[in-house]
Amino acid sequence: MKRRALLGAGAAALGAAGIGWSLLTPKRPGKLLRSRAPLPEPFAARLVVPPVLTGEEIIQREADLHILPGLTTRAWTYNGSFPGPTVVTRSGRAASLTHRNQLPESVVVHLHGGHTPAGSDGYPIDEIMPEGESPGTTHHDMAAMAGDMTVGRRTYRYPMNQRAATLWYHDHRMGFTGPAVYRGLAGFHLVRDDEEDALPLPRGERELPLMITDRAFEADGSFRYPTGDSAYMNGVLGDVVLVNGLPWPVHEVDPARYRLRLLNASNARRYQLELDPPPPGGNAFLQIGSDGGLLQRPIGHDSLAIAPAERFDVVVDFGRYKPGAQVRLVDRDGGDVMRFDVTGAGRDDDSAVPQELSRTVEPLPPPARVRTFRFNQGPDGTWRINDLEYRPGRALARPRLGEVEHWRFVTDFHHPIHLHLNHFQVVSRNENGLGAYDHGWKDTVDLRASEAVAVAVRFTDYTGTFMLHCHNLEHEDMAMMADFVVEA
Repeated sequence: MKRRALLGAGAAALGAAGIGWSLLTPKRPGKLLRSRAPLPEPFAARLVVPPVLTGEEIIQREADLHILPGLTTRAWTYNGSFPGPTVVTRSGRAASLTHRNQLPESVVVHLHGGHTPAGSDGYPIDEIMPEGESPGTTHHDMAAMAGDMTVGRRTYRYPMNQRAATLWYHDHRMGFTGPAVYRGLAGFHLVRDDEEDALPLPRGERELPLMITDRAFEADGSFRYPTGDSAYMNGVLGDVVLVNGLPWPVHEVDPARYRLRLLNASNARRYQLELDPPPPGGNAFLQIGSDGGLLQRPIGHDSLAIAPAERFDVVVDFGRYKPGAQVRLVDRDGGDVMRFDVTGAGRDDDSAVPQELSRTVEPLPPPARVRTFRFNQGPDGTWRINDLEYRPGRALARPRLGEVEHWRFVTDFHHPIHLHLNHFQVVSRNENGLGAYDHGWKDTVDLRASEAVAVAVRFTDYTGTFMLHCHNLEHEDMAMMADFVVEA
């Protein structure tokens, strides 16, 4: 099946015709899609924290959600909610999770940031077909026939040989990731360990996982995703910002420190997050962790630039505001995200942020090999890596298990680059030092136009086929992915 035809079928995940991507080169990163439904006033909805998963099974199914007032939104969900339930595991303690597929389309599950064997990594053609379907009747047989397909369910095995971190899980099916995630297939996965537990960081009700997404809606409340419109090949931007699945919510906080686990789960939108008003003295966000867990020491920021799939673990001290203050979390380029209302009462704050957080962020040794990956667009309109559009089974690199390599990413456009299997360390940006948000262990790096970013990585524990790709989901679906094979 030709790649363009396969990608065109992706919009069927929203019950619509194929996406007619243009051959024209886009001029900017993403295009705004406006809702046809009346939009609610900001700060009318109360923030909801996703429930923690009990048991070892998640059912993927359709559900009617109440996102906009007076309307229902038919979503694809994990266990009936968006975001899905938060999975909590412990470092060094192996976990298994079974996904059952009761949706009308095949799915794939990727634990983003997971240090996971190849068979459980969510390779894009390792599909879980709908319950009751067979390979001879699947809608995507030509795309999936080379993959490790299962019918109805699949058990993913996670050894959890990794440090505490904010991970997330989402759909990863070839050519269909954008519409599937847009429709609701995303959830948190938190890993905990003894090192982090020993720190006096905010916890309990003062630890908030916040999934930030943007969506557009049809007049009847259903998700609006572009079909047959070439203008959106560079990324879909919605006009409604959701936090944990609700539009511009509000949350009451004590005058105390809070730990915010910030995840940008949008298809293509970048956010420049700030607090309005900023706290006295600056450094509104005290960053304690990145994609791969705790930093060596905290870093203060007045603003956070967060690209799709990146996570920032920050502490905000609402005790720096007067009781009764209303503090907006805003996107400097796009308006409101949510609001925190500081109450005048609350338990004493016995939390603190130590000057040393972790001793496991030592620089990797010099590389055994340097590789360059160019992210560009081909003459046929597909997004490519090293001038090649994605083809399952074609490896662009074969790193050796345990060896350190430097991977150099270059582009003439804007791409968030995600690497599977192991976290990496950014070593340079445009041959200079690190950017403000490049510290710690990461699995996604924001690669801006006309930049070259070098990362150091050492693949450990597992051989097999893994992936490197852009995490602008429309770019990913338009072939900006590549295999690499870790060899013994």
